[in-house]
Parts: sequence; structure tokens; C-alpha cells
Amino acid sequence: MARVEVTMEVGNDGVAVITISNPPVNALAISIIAGLKEKYVEAMRRNDVKAIVVTGELAIRLGLVDRGIPVLLGYCFWISSYSAFGGKGGKFSGGFDINVFQKIHRTGDISQLPDESIDLLVNIVEDGKKPTVAAVEGLALGGGLELTMACHARIAAPKTQLGLPELSLGVLPGFGGLYLKGTQRLPRLVGLSKAVEMMRSGGWINPLVVLKRLELVTIREQTQGRTKSSKSISSEEGYKLGLVDAVVPSEELLKVSRRWALDIVEKRKPWVRSLHQTDKLGSLSEALEIFKISRQQARKTVPHLPQHLACLDVIEEGIIRGGYSGLLKETKVFHELVLSDTAKGLVHVFFAQRATSKVPNVTDIGLKPRLVKKAAVIGGGLMGSGIATALITSNVYVVLKEINSEYLLKGIKMIEANVRGLVTRGKLTQDKAHKALSILKGVLDYSEFKDVDMVIEAVIENVPLKQTIFSEIEKICPPHCILATNTSSIDLNLVGEKIGSQDRIIGAHFFSPAHVMPLLEIIRTEKTSAQVILDLMTVGKVIKKVPVVVGNCTGFAVNRTFFPYTQGANFLVHLGVDLFRIDRVICNFGLPMGPFQLQDLSGYGVAVAVGKEFAAAFQGRTWESPLVNLMLKNGRNGRQNGKGYFIYEKGSKPRPDPSVLPIIEESRRLANIMPGGKPISVTDQEILEMILFPIVNEACRVLDEGVVVRASDLDITSVLGMSFPSYRGGIVFWADTVGALYIYTCLKKWSAMYGDLFNPSSYLEERATKGIPLCTCFSFMGFKFTSLVVLQDPQAHQIII
Repeated sequence: MARVEVTMEVGNDGVAVITISNPPVNALAISIIAGLKEKYVEAMRRNDVKAIVVTGELAIRLGLVDRGIPVLLGYCFWISSYSAFGGKGGKFSGGFDINVFQKIHRTGDISQLPDESIDLLVNIVEDGKKPTVAAVEGLALGGGLELTMACHARIAAPKTQLGLPELSLGVLPGFGGLYLKGTQRLPRLVGLSKAVEMMRSGGWINPLVVLKRLELVTIREQTQGRTKSSKSISSEEGYKLGLVDAVVPSEELLKVSRRWALDIVEKRKPWVRSLHQTDKLGSLSEALEIFKISRQQARKTVPHLPQHLACLDVIEEGIIRGGYSGLLKETKVFHELVLSDTAKGLVHVFFAQRATSKVPNVTDIGLKPRLVKKAAVIGGGLMGSGIATALITSNVYVVLKEINSEYLLKGIKMIEANVRGLVTRGKLTQDKAHKALSILKGVLDYSEFKDVDMVIEAVIENVPLKQTIFSEIEKICPPHCILATNTSSIDLNLVGEKIGSQDRIIGAHFFSPAHVMPLLEIIRTEKTSAQVILDLMTVGKVIKKVPVVVGNCTGFAVNRTFFPYTQGANFLVHLGVDLFRIDRVICNFGLPMGPFQLQDLSGYGVAVAVGKEFAAAFQGRTWESPLVNLMLKNGRNGRQNGKGYFIYEKGSKPRPDPSVLPIIEESRRLANIMPGGKPISVTDQEILEMILFPIVNEACRVLDEGVVVRASDLDITSVLGMSFPSYRGGIVFWADTVGALYIYTCLKKWSAMYGDLFNPSSYLEERATKGIPLCTCFSFMGFKFTSLVVLQDPQAHQIII
């Protein structure tokens, strides 16, 4: 196994090759940063060094082979194992190790950030007396790209990925505290407009395009609160933009980089100090217009994410007052942002997602996942067709079964439409779309089930029907076959009650649309085998989902935790609060839509069915609203028939439907819960709390019952399954920022006023009264764990930006 180190070797040509070695992606850990400074100081001091090339481990080993220097056994092993990390080539650097961010958030100690910017990257590298060329292969992301921009030239292998994803973690492109002038150098290398586009997240429009068209910016509707990865580009595009000086074959990378460095020394190539370049910045008036448009976009599309406006402020400082001034401002702003609630929430979600891959007594007992090559999906409706789409587009052969030819044809057409949609959105190439559809087969019986590796049942929520299906397929499917159900709420013990292979019964709860939504909730029973759980987790990763393993109960983890969401909203409406105001408050908090627009989307029939499930399971803490039944009685079923709480017209945003107000008034009359018959007076903050605090309360019960492995699993499922804003860290993390005592006190007050719907759980009460955070130790399937399992293996789990 390769050592974590920075090495330097000086060739006969006088070029010192400084190499970062920290597999699998050469993360810029603090020890690596210190090593870089040490080697650079040595290279600048040595008389036999004319120029410097900085690179990643695999790139130099390939170069040394070309020069006849033997490769050590340990490096051979590391190179051969690289394919497991997604590429034939090496990795320059994936960026700064953000484990440091997590430590800072735990301690509040900002001094843990390395601060080598001016001394190392400005004084030693950029303004040093010897030129540096970056030899880049595989990827240079975040701090990795920023390191290359401090060099005097960049030579890249084909298809190298270049990008600055830091904004998605709530901070600036600044190398985690090294401040490599990501906000200062990139605009000078590629131009201001393209630099803003590369650093942004959330789908900003290129402001230069807007300027050229001389029209106002029309912002397409965004899902607020979801931070998308910043745009990365290929080395080929980087060459066209001027970010990369040359693209050469991998085997020539080191050779060309060495020659380029010597050419700079011998004045055959320009000695470019990026921080001092201004030719691509354009006129000041154009730059100010770009900043104006970009700020408008940021305020409209990401109003809760301060790093976007801060990034623009820092870039502007550098353009108006010079790169060095911009660097100083970047340092100051970075320190502020890294300690912000936004950064804390986003970093928590980042780690929470990665922790889901660790399931005690499943992933830690030496089992190897079995490959699923052929799967069967029973039911070609909305969910079944979406699941089938996710499988075939990930190269899994699918048999789709329906009860008759008409339904089968509809299901296949829905899958074809899904695939076309992926192609239209650029998520799938036409060739891959043809291949995906070629591995789909529709059937009307079980004859094709004899060699399937997995079956996912996706029929209507009917217990006898599901029991019959599993009794039938158990007799036909091979003994290793996963027997999964896509039920969203039914107890799995009931589903598998009549079969012998209960160790193979497992829940595979997809979220609609199944081929788009990233979460896969995996539900285990006490009898489900660890092998089956591991196999389904692997399937989830193959189809690009985030699989989260949870226990078996009504509603499982996500729907169970969030069933008070609609309940609280309905209760407030019947206390006299304006329905449309409730949705506005929730959207302003950061969710993409409020509870009533969500009800329109899912359909009222679903609301009625699910409401009955929860009322039966959790007697005494549910409240039945007459409103949904009245909506159905008046011929309304949300978006399914175009008649809901909102008006839906193609090409425009949903808007409140005033004709629903008499129905709401009738529902209030029937419920008769307004104190003294008069509407209550509440602030927007109280509306938010009366809807979200009961969700926190139910999350506490879920934690107390051990339904999830760790509290952070509820955070990631709330973000990926219910679109809870990621910058708030998920439902439990957010609750801890509010404070358990405050939440408990509010619920206690409302319980006295309005009844058991708000009655605090014992778990919440205990933590509130003892001052213990909600995300502390609890049990899962009889075992004790902490809220977040931090991945400790530095070779397999580097966390980078």
C-alpha cells in the first residue's frame, strides 16, 4: 500500500518532480500540504534544480517507467488497484480533506485550518525564482485545481475532470484555508463569466450569455435548498478556455511537462503568473454588469445560501482592487463561512450520506455482495415503470410482468417515455438509451422468473394481493433471489407471512419518480438475512441511489417520521390559518413545496389510504381532517385531474385556487376546533414550528425504537426523500440547532392547548430536561450506536473538496 507522502526527485535535466501520494485520489491532507511546502523550499534552494513539475502519484510512476527507473512493488499494487476508483488514469488531486471541517465544527477552533497561502502559494510558488508546471491526470477538483492554478502552466491528460465544488459545502473555493485564490485566479484564466459558472451550484445561467442577448435574466424555477455540484469541465474544454496549456496522452504527460518547464526557464514559453493576468477580465463596466446579474440570480435561486453572494463579493474585490486584495478578503470571508450554520449543515449531510454505507452486522462481517444481472419487476404502473427504468439504464436486464396485455403495453410505453426524458435532459446518450430498452422484456406470466436474481413487487397497497404474489414467486425463483416489495407503509411481516423464505423478504422503497429520486429506503425485518440486505444495498449503488437501511414499522423511517407534516398543516387550517400562507411559510423555510401542494401532487386517494394506516398504527396521536374527503366529494383530486388547492397551467407556476375556499370553510365548520369559534392569531415562525416540531417529535420516537442505524440516517433520508433543505443539515441536525428544550417546551404548551397531537415523546423529554442532543447514542435492532459513523479508513474513504 502506498504511503501518504510528498516526494521529490531531481532528474539529470534539472527538473524537480514533486509528487503527491495519498490514494485513492491524492487528497490534500494537512500532512500533504506541509510536505508540499517542505519540498518546494528545498527545490528553490537547490542549485541543481532549474524548474519544478508537480503531479500525482500514478502520473509520475508512468513517467519513471518511460525513463527506465524501476517501479516499486508497493506502487505497482496501488496502480493496479486504481481501477476500483473509477478510471484507467491517475488522479492529480481530488481536493482538500474536509475531515478538517468536521473537526472545526465540533470544536469551533478555526486555527485547525492550514494557512499557507501567501507564503507557500504566492511567495514560494508563484513569485518564486523557478517556474512550476502542473502535470494533471484523472481529476483536479477543488483544492487540487486551485493548486494547478498557482503554477505557471498546466499540462493535462485527455478527459481530465476540472472543477471547484466548494460552494456545495457552504464555503468559497479556497483550498480549505490555503486560499489558493480559486476566486482570484480562475477569472483571470478563463474569463469572469465562465469562472462564475464553474464555481456556482444550483444551475445559474451564464451571465455573459444574458449580456450578449441584451435582455433581462429569466431564471428557470429552481428547487430551493438543494445544492448541486458545481460545474466541472474536461481538460479539452479547459484547453479551449485557457485553463489548460496543453492536452497530451497520459504516457507523454510527464515528459511534456518537464520540457515545458525547461522551456519557461529558457524563455521559449511564457512565464505566466495567473494572479497578475487581466486580459480575460474584460472591461470594468461589463464585469460590474455580470456581478449585478449574478447577484440577482443568487438571491432568487439560492436565497438561503450565503456562500454564493460571498463568492461574488470576493471575486469583485479582486477585479476592482487587484488579486492580492481579493486574496486577503477571501481569507477573511472563508473563516466566516466555514463556521456558518450553512457550512455546518452541508458538511454534516456530506458525511451523513457516506455513513449510510456502514450497517452493523451486514457490512462488517466479511460478506461479499452477489451481482444482480437479471431482475423482475411486478407491476408496470408509475412506480414499477420507474424502478424498471432505473434498472435498465444501469445495465440490469429487466423482466416486467403485468396481468394483461393492455397494462403491459402501458407500462412499457411509460418506461420508453422515461428513457426519452433522460435523453432529452442530457442524462443518457441515445446509444445507451437503445441499449437500455433492448434489455427490457414484458411478460404476462412467471416463466422468465426461473433465473432472476431479484424480484421487486410494485403493485397496489393490498396485503392479500402481495401475499399471493410472494407465495407464487417463491416456488419459481432461484434460492438466492432477493424477494423485495416496494410498499411504502405495509408491515413486511404481513407481506411475507405465508412463505417459507422469510429471510429473503426485504423492502425496497423507492420514491417517485423512481428513476429520478436519489433515495432507496431498504427495510429489513428481524428475519431478513444480512446477505440479502448487502445485495440490495449493492443494487442501490449500481442504479445510482443512496441506499439507507431501516427497520420494519408502519411507514418505515421516512413516511413514519413525516406523517405529522400533513397532520400539523391540516390542524392549523382548521384552527383558522390560511392554507396558502402555510405553504408559503414552508417554501420560505427551504422546502420545494408546501404540504398542500405536495398533497395535490401525490393525489388525495393516497392521503386517505396512508392516513388510515397511520391512524390504526398510532392511535391517540393522529388527527383526521375532513378536508380531503370534502375535496374528493367535490370532484377534486389534485394534479391528477387538474383540480386541487392550486391551479396548474402548463408553462406557469401553480397559483392558489380561490374556488377552494368554501370547501375549506365547510371543513372548518365540521371539525369545529377553533377556540371560541374564531381563527387563532399566529406568526409565520409559529406556523413553521407547529408543523415541523411534531416531525421532530416523531423522529425522536423513530430513534428511540431503533428504526434507523444512526440519527444522521434520518437526516439524509429527510433531505433525499422529503427534500428537507440540505443546508439545514436534515431534520435531526436542524432540531439540535434549534434546541431540544425549546422544542419540548413548545410541544408541551400546544399539547395542553390542542391535545395529544403535540404530546412530547419520552425520548425528547429526556434529552430536553438533561440537556442532551437528540443525535446521541441509541439502539438499532438491539445494538447501541452513535449518531454518525465517521469513516476512518484513510486509504478507502478520503473526504475531499
